[in-house]
Amino acid sequence: MRVVADRDMKVKRIALSPGSAGFHREAGALEMPDIDLLIAGESREWETVEYVADAIAQGRHKALILLSHVPSEQPGMDECTTWLKTFVTEVPVEFVPTKIHLLR
Repeated sequence: MRVVADRDMKVKRIALSPGSAGFHREAGALEMPDIDLLIAGESREWETVEYVADAIAQGRHKALILLSHVPSEQPGMDECTTWLKTFVTEVPVEFVPTKIHLLR
């Protein structure tokens, strides 16, 4: 996980961008005047991360939390499985989580 923020900042409104949506979408969320924090899956180091660092340096009320790609998408896929089961009855529907291996 990576955090780019002013430690004393109070967050009122959050945008979520799971997976890897890209800079255009992430910057679009951060440009919304009422969005303080973007929680995203992964981002290119030289784009959204630097964009938020620059915004903070300018005194703008913005922050970023990067969760990593798989952890940002798995809860949604689990919920999707539950939803699919409500109308897909011809075949079994099962959520198969991706195992995340941490380097030690």
